[in-house]
Amino acid sequence: MIMDINCDMGEIPRLLKNNVYSDLMDHVTSINLACGGHAGDVSMMRELVRIAKRKNVRIGAHPSYPDRENFGRLELEMDPEELLRSICEQVRSLIRVAEEESVSISHIKPHGALYNQAAKDTHLARVIGNAVDRVAPDLDIMCLSGSLMVKILEDMGLKVVQEAFADRTYERDGGLRDRGSDRALITDPQKAADQARSIIEDKKIITFDGSEISLEAQTLCVHSDTPNAIAIAQEVRLVLR
Repeated sequence: MIMDINCDMGEIPRLLKNNVYSDLMDHVTSINLACGGHAGDVSMMRELVRIAKRKNVRIGAHPSYPDRENFGRLELEMDPEELLRSICEQVRSLIRVAEEESVSISHIKPHGALYNQAAKDTHLARVIGNAVDRVAPDLDIMCLSGSLMVKILEDMGLKVVQEAFADRTYERDGGLRDRGSDRALITDPQKAADQARSIIEDKKIITFDGSEISLEAQTLCVHSDTPNAIAIAQEVRLVLR
């Protein structure tokens, strides 16, 4: 493998029961586990940690705004200390489960609105950085490639991994197209693989409006809840071999 492939998991019980999560772990190298903020619970975390341990897949925390009702996809105005405490609590919950299963977590990746807002909000990026620094400062933090968050966290002395997406459409400013907008998701496995190839080989991406932007990435995301997720992960993995 020449690049990490990561996948958000632990959010939808159905995908655990029908083995989608387990099958995806045959094609990705890292997983990001929901840890109670927008979804997930200790039982699901434990089961997925055990599967990941068996399949030798890296495990990371996927904290979010504490907003299960909206799946962490709405921007919230929260007191910074309250948000910091929530992020710390979520990450610690996964660390406890992992330690009980004799494994370590390798990274942290914010979820949904928290991720997208922090990509362009200095103060929010610092809240996330402070939470990581408080709980586990040696962990990698996955951030949107080229975003303001990358610089903020690097300036804080934290370890940043720049992330790009195989199954999402980009806007001209380098942000992800809103999920509620037309053609925000890439559900065709070959198109997702073509986008991954462009990111890896050419370090560029074609945006929704046809513009071309440059980006650097050390990890590629495939979402577990995207239609055709397993086929997408298979095709992306083939590109990266």
